[in-house]
Amino acid sequence: MRWLDKLERRFGSLAIPNLSLYLVIGQVGAYFAIQLGRIPAEWLIFSPQAVLAGQWWRLLTFLLLPPQTSFLFIAFAWYIFYLMGTALEDYWGVFHYNCFLLVGYLLAIGVSFLDPLSIATNAFLASSVFLAFAYLNPTFELYLIIIPVQVRWLAIFTWIFYGVELALGSWSTRLQVLAAVGNVLLFFGPDIWRRAGQRRRQSRREAGPAAPPPGAVRHRCRVCGKTNQSNPELDFRYCSKCAGEECYCPEHIFNHEHIRGDGQAGS
Repeated sequence: MRWLDKLERRFGSLAIPNLSLYLVIGQVGAYFAIQLGRIPAEWLIFSPQAVLAGQWWRLLTFLLLPPQTSFLFIAFAWYIFYLMGTALEDYWGVFHYNCFLLVGYLLAIGVSFLDPLSIATNAFLASSVFLAFAYLNPTFELYLIIIPVQVRWLAIFTWIFYGVELALGSWSTRLQVLAAVGNVLLFFGPDIWRRAGQRRRQSRREAGPAAPPPGAVRHRCRVCGKTNQSNPELDFRYCSKCAGEECYCPEHIFNHEHIRGDGQAGS
């Protein structure tokens, strides 16, 4: 996104690399501090009323509050957040990933002040990282117990759940849902709109008299030349950071030099 590129040129030096790792380390430390009785969990919770009363540290400490569940599930959640967050940082770059988390953080804080009786949690941030990763890498498999499940199906279930909450939930719930997906829509909305336009154009071409015959090449990886005809099992994607409509196979969607507006490869 061009506006992010402009911000990066001015403020890129302020970006924090490996931010996902630091958040996980902070939560691990907070978890053991809570378990050992050094810090009450209530001190870390974000509450607008408490912040307005002067407890400003809650604006940051709620990011370190671990999920309230079994340690096995918490450890798995830490691993998934680190894995997916690191993948997003590698794909976008440090500054863009920092901005993605910052937008999610500000939305979580903002909707809480709109509804002062609500409590913001870092689950919003974790959810947005998961949805972003699933959009960019839908065929990635997670093992639920012993069953491999592609993250696209988990993301679809999450979107359906959010849709139901938006339709049937209270206004407080709706605001929380918007906070959870706001940065995803901001960062991926233009790409989603562009891809929807591509599908509409492709549907019109297929419906017209000049529609390509079955088995015709519709997607070709710019790097390795694999096509939907030679490798029908692959999920070809189009890079939102490349100029034009550049297609890549799953192997190269995260591993290629982006195409500039002049048609040349660049960083």
